[in-house]
Amino acid sequence: MANIESIDCCPQFNPLPWDSKILEWNEKKFVKDKVRTLFYMPLNFGSVITKIMKKIAEAQISAPEWLCLSDSTSAWNMDIYLAVDEVVSGLENVTISGTFFSKVYEGNFKNAKKWCTDFEAQTKKIGLEISKTYMWYTTCPKCAKKYGNNYVVVIGKIEKTEK
Repeated sequence: MANIESIDCCPQFNPLPWDSKILEWNEKKFVKDKVRTLFYMPLNFGSVITKIMKKIAEAQISAPEWLCLSDSTSAWNMDIYLAVDEVVSGLENVTISGTFFSKVYEGNFKNAKKWCTDFEAQTKKIGLEISKTYMWYTTCPKCAKKYGNNYVVVIGKIEKTEK
C-alpha cells in the first residue's frame, strides 16, 4: 500500500477510460468520511484520507483505481467516498448505484466552477439530465506537479435521458 504522505502516494492517472464515458455502478462499495472546508477549500483532507488509507491497509483491502469522490455539501463540509473492494470495519461503508457520466478536466483547482459549468452544458448537449455531481481529484498537488498533469474528473449521476 502506498504511503499517502509521500510524493509517490498517488498512482499516475490515465484519463482515457474516464473521459466522456457512461459508467454503470451496481452497489459499488465506498467508505465515507467528512472533510472540513472553508468556503469549499479543504482544510483536513490529508489527515482524513490518511486515516482512511490506514484502516484499509490494516484490513488488507484495496482501493481500486484510487477512486475518491468529493461531494461539497456546503461551504464548510465535504463528504468523500473512497471506492473499496470490501466492507472496511471501523469506517462508514456505503454503496452507490446508478448510471453516471464522467468527463475529465485538467488544470488548476480554481477552475472547478468553470469545469462544472462546462460539464452541465456538455451533458445537456447530449441529452442527459444529471441529478448529483461528484468531483474526483485524481492526484494530490505534489503528485500532480510530479506527473505534470492535474486531472480532475466530474462524475454526474444520470437521472434520465431526454428524447
